[in-house]
Amino acid sequence: MACPPTVRSFCGKGLVILKVILEAGSAIMCRGIMAEHEHDHDFHTGDSGAAATFPKQCSALRKNEHVMLKGRPCKVVEMSTSKTGKHGHAKVHLVGLDIFTGKKLEDICPSTHNMDVPVVKRKEYQLLSINDDGYVSLMDLDTCETKDDLKLAEGELGEQIKQAFEKDENGILCLVVSACGEEAILGFKNMPNKDEK
Repeated sequence: MACPPTVRSFCGKGLVILKVILEAGSAIMCRGIMAEHEHDHDFHTGDSGAAATFPKQCSALRKNEHVMLKGRPCKVVEMSTSKTGKHGHAKVHLVGLDIFTGKKLEDICPSTHNMDVPVVKRKEYQLLSINDDGYVSLMDLDTCETKDDLKLAEGELGEQIKQAFEKDENGILCLVVSACGEEAILGFKNMPNKDEK
């Protein structure tokens, strides 16, 4: 039964008691209805609420897919399955490379257990500038918004991007990969000539 509009609401230990005063002056007690303020959600945070990972059975993982190893998002480079042991489960030995650091990580998991798989997103941005402090200015080609919170990749990749940016007249596209709250520039390519289609 739905309650008429409330005059007062009181919260106590998860139970909400709403007093409704009717024209005749009698009161109706409605119990167990959640207060409106308990359903207030902040939709202005920019976080869609999407999970950073999802579960997948270990035996269903394949080479070149992504998986969380030791709490890090990795690309599976090797996997092998052992025979069923005395405890009744075949074991899967996974070897992966951290997608951000390139570090090799390993784990062993029963084949019937679930592993966390990171949600990995890839997006290309046009490189606009490289600051003296190593940060880059990137432009989203879909929205034309700029992104200034990423550092240029270190090492050989960073040097290659710098050299290509200085030489190329058409511009450079940087591949930005994001997973588990981290993002980094992991690749680049020259933008196509404006004459080419």
